[in-house]
Amino acid sequence: MKKIILAYSGGLDTSVAVRWLKEKGFNVICYMADVGQGQNFSIAIKRAKKTGASKVIVGDLKKEFVNDFVWPSLKANAVYESKYFLATALSRPVIAKALVNAAHAEKADFVAHGCTGKGNDQVRFEVSIAALDPKIKVIAPVREWDLPTRESEIRYAKVHNIAIDVTKKKPYSIDRNVWGVSIESGKLEDPWFEPTEDAYQITLPVEKSPAKGAYLEIYFKHGIPKKINGKAYDGFKLIEKLNSIGGKHSIGRSDLIEDRLVGIKSREIYEAPAAFILFEAHKALEGLTLDREMLYFKELVSLKYARLIYDGLWFTPLKQAIDRFVDYTQRNVQGTVKIKLLKGNAFVVGRKSPCSAYKKELATYSKGDKFDQSLAKGFIELFGLPYRKKL
Repeated sequence: MKKIILAYSGGLDTSVAVRWLKEKGFNVICYMADVGQGQNFSIAIKRAKKTGASKVIVGDLKKEFVNDFVWPSLKANAVYESKYFLATALSRPVIAKALVNAAHAEKADFVAHGCTGKGNDQVRFEVSIAALDPKIKVIAPVREWDLPTRESEIRYAKVHNIAIDVTKKKPYSIDRNVWGVSIESGKLEDPWFEPTEDAYQITLPVEKSPAKGAYLEIYFKHGIPKKINGKAYDGFKLIEKLNSIGGKHSIGRSDLIEDRLVGIKSREIYEAPAAFILFEAHKALEGLTLDREMLYFKELVSLKYARLIYDGLWFTPLKQAIDRFVDYTQRNVQGTVKIKLLKGNAFVVGRKSPCSAYKKELATYSKGDKFDQSLAKGFIELFGLPYRKKL
């Protein structure tokens, strides 16, 4: 039998895919990526084997995901369409890399995924896999089988005794990792529908968040967060900590009508407490340590970087080149940012850095002012010269 590595989550699409691929004559090896989704893998492993998988591999990608994918996006300030911190999009290249490695180890010529033909993930997986090993053939069951709706997949699962967690009452599609949660489908497909609390996974509603705010001091070195309130954490634990604190204060919810790569608009709900807090803190520290022209140009780079991640172009020369620029900008991005969390908001209330470009003696209006205000008149004359009307 032909071996195939299936990117398996234990959800509806991939659970049905195990059975479908087996019926097509494949020896199905499921690969489960641990990117910090907090999943009970033992239940999913049993489900996969019961459905027909010959083997289940669980790969611990948490450290690699944070260090090699999340932190570069944070240093670049990559946010898609102002609201999406790219949690799902960032996990796809690290999973694609792991799938290719698993295919090599198992001597499999095929890789499969459970992405739909309408979504972005199909592009992210397939472009990444082709960039890493173009000889591997990719199969996308959801694009091929005769199950056009989630309801028809649910019926297929029931007929074939495939255990699933989704129901018609709550048909949300949820993708989660340590960097954030993506929620779509079901009632959320109506842009006018207000998401109910059962859709959210890690954040409390604003009404139930504490009335008293919490203060955090986050220390960065070369653009990467290292400490919270003076205590050092490794990357994964630091994000977990901020997710826990931020979630209690309703931080990081967003509701976005998003432009997908395939050309359609979709309604997406996101939760990303740690990402929201860290981006606010990181940008505040950059504002203190980078010069004006660097900041302005980096904003353009941030937009492009976010688009490259979203479009599945992680393993490309342009992305690698931009990484070198971003790393250069982060040399002096170190110091501490104080943030106040209150009722869904993260307010930057203080920042300090040994590399600060802020000079109090130039900014102050009090004693010690060293700014020569007499120079302003000539500056204004020159600055406004092109715009003076001819008499």
